[in-house]
Order: sequence, then C-alpha cells, then structure tokens
Amino acid sequence: MSEDAARMRDAEQGGVNAASRRDEFLIPPAVGGRYEQLAYFAGNSLGLQARGVRDDVNEELSRWGSVAVDGYFTGDRPWATYPDALSASMARLVGANADEVFVMNALTVNLHLMLVSFYRPTKTRYKIVIEDHAFPSDSYAVRSHVAMHGFDPDDAVLRLAPRDGESTLRTEDVIEALELHADSIATLLLSGVSYLTGELMDIDAITRIGHEIGATVGWDLAHAAGNIPMHLHDWDVDFAVWCTYKYLNGGPGSIGAAFVHERFLNDASLPRLDGWFGNEISTQFEMRKEIDAPKSARAWAMSTPPVLALAPLRASLALFDEVGLLALRERSLALSDYLLQLLDVIVERGAISIVTPRDDAHRGTQISVRVKVDPVELTHALHKRHGVLPDDRRPDILRFAPVALYCTFHDCWRAADALARELTGNGL
Repeated sequence: MSEDAARMRDAEQGGVNAASRRDEFLIPPAVGGRYEQLAYFAGNSLGLQARGVRDDVNEELSRWGSVAVDGYFTGDRPWATYPDALSASMARLVGANADEVFVMNALTVNLHLMLVSFYRPTKTRYKIVIEDHAFPSDSYAVRSHVAMHGFDPDDAVLRLAPRDGESTLRTEDVIEALELHADSIATLLLSGVSYLTGELMDIDAITRIGHEIGATVGWDLAHAAGNIPMHLHDWDVDFAVWCTYKYLNGGPGSIGAAFVHERFLNDASLPRLDGWFGNEISTQFEMRKEIDAPKSARAWAMSTPPVLALAPLRASLALFDEVGLLALRERSLALSDYLLQLLDVIVERGAISIVTPRDDAHRGTQISVRVKVDPVELTHALHKRHGVLPDDRRPDILRFAPVALYCTFHDCWRAADALARELTGNGL
C-alpha cells in the first residue's frame, strides 16, 4: 500500500478509472503539505465546482443584460422552463419518471411541503418515524409538523436508534420497530444514506414494510442523490427530497429537488400548498384566481425559478448523464474499498475505529471513522499540515468522501497517511 502503488492505480487506463472526470473540476490548491492540490474529501458537504459552471452562469447573466425580461420566453433555455431539463436529468439519477421530479426550493422547504401533503395524522395513527441520528433539520421539521397537528413531539416522533454498542441501524430492527408500532405510525421519514455514518438503508424493503403497515413513506436523499443508484418509482416510494450541493456539485446552498410518485400526481384529495409556479405554464399568465395545477411534481413548485441558482447544476448533471451513475458507483466503491484497506492500518494501531458498514450493499461512498481526539482540531491539522480536507461531526466523527467524479486513489493514500501521522506519529 505504498504511495507509488496508489499512483499506479490512478495511471491505469479503463476500468473504474474511465468514470473519472477529475479534469472537468476545479481542484483547490493545498494550503499545507508537499502536494500542489488539495486531497478533497468533503464532497459530502459541498461538491467541487465543475469547469463549465462559470460559462453557464455567465451565459444567463449575459442574457439578463441583453434581453432582460424577454429571457423568460426566448432563447434555447427560456427561464420560465429552465428547471424542466434539469429535472429530467435528475429523474434519471434517482430512477423516476420525468414528471415525478422537479428541481425547486431548498431541501427543508421541500420537506415541509411534502409533509403537508403526506403527513395526515388521525387520533390513533399520528407518529412520524425518523432515525435517532437524523440530520437536525429533519428532526426540527417533523417535530414542528406533529406539534402543529396538536401532538406532543416527544411522543409523536418515534426515533430509531442502533443497538447498544453499535453505530448503525440494522434493517431487521427497523422492520421490527415498524411492525411493533404499526397501528400508530402515519409517516416514515428516513435517510437514504446517513449523513453521520455513511450507512445506506434498504430503501426498497423498508418502503415495502411501511406501506404494509399503512404508513406513507418518504426519504431524505441528501447524501444518496448522485452517490448511489436508486429506483424510486419502482420501489413505490411516496415522496423524497434532496439537495444538490453535495454529490451533485450544484454550489453552496444550491437548489433542492423533490420526488412525488405518479400515484399522487392526479390525486385532487391530496393537500398541497400552492403558489405561482405550481400552475400550468400554458395558463399561468391568464392570472386565474384558482390554480390550474399540472399533473406532475411541478405542482409543488411555488415560486419563480431562481435561474442563477439553477445554472451551476447544468455542467455537473451533464457529466452524470455522460458517465452514468452505475459506472460512478463502481468507481466510488473501488475508491472507498481502497480507503478502508488503508485505514485498517490505523485501526490496528488502536487510533480509530470504522463506523461505516463495510458491506457494499449498506454504504455509499462516505467512510466515517471514530477518533479519540477533537475531530474539528484534527480536520484543521490535516488541512493545514497535509493538504487533506475531510469534514467532521462532533463529538468524535471524521468523514471521508472519495467522490468518484474527481477523487483519486492517490488522494485516498494521502488521507490515510496524513491521518496516521497525526494520530500515531508514523505514516503508512
């Protein structure tokens, strides 16, 4: 597991390396260490900028300057329908029909909109299920919804925790909990891939059990979209939400997206918060008093699309369409498998433990490790002294995401070598 061996793996032609598009991204310079470029492992927090982004944004700035309001309905990409092409690419990424996905709002905004439609509690069936280590925003959102319906969040939010001494949820334990509380559960909202541990949930199996007990089933795919192949339509998922600034490289705070299964697109009984852009484009400017909602996920889009926030997505989604998520998944597993092998050297020295499941079927690209020092200070040291940038979650988690589009085997070697030096005094 030498540095030269890592470089040789990167030099190989074809195979998993054929899916790399590193040259299509701007790699930040290293601020410390002996390498020119940063070994970047924080793509699970913010993906890198694709080289085409600047041109795409400048194109819309130029159109704004040259045609002003006419940009909404003229040119190759009229602003009024700008999200549609992006939504079609996004639908392919998550295994959905084009009319089931729309790029809009931000993740938590979309989650609130979905809960309005899909969390419809009764006096006896009122609980929402989330994982105990769900991202805080999800926890805040579901607690606010149960409270607005008059329930006590401490009772109505059912949190699923791993077994004592374990860090991740077992599918059989999730199913057991759902069956135990079957009569009281209204909605499931789980993470496709855990932001903290990198665990990949069995979306298909859990969705199926959720429906069997009579609940609606939704997924937060913030760490799954662009990371793992999915089949939301075939899995019969009711709704899903995700952001685009992590594995989808849409830029800081970029636009979100939502999925609504086609079973609900023509359901007039489904409650929904309506807005201007949730109207059919063909009748939008008739300025009706009542909405003419399309039979698509676009019906949940409330506001005029923020074109300057949408434009950065074009270059990245084009790369996903070009390479294909299956090829990227193969490469991400190869990179993360290699990183795990390297990290095992540090595990044997007693300095870290691996949190993420090792089974390919139960993890995405992210590898989380538990450390015995402050993870924030450790991240700072890795960045400033070695030119390696993971990210951290207190009290004791360090997260490494070897993103298939732009990370390398040599990046993985650098990360493990730097971590070993910081924690044990000796490199690999």
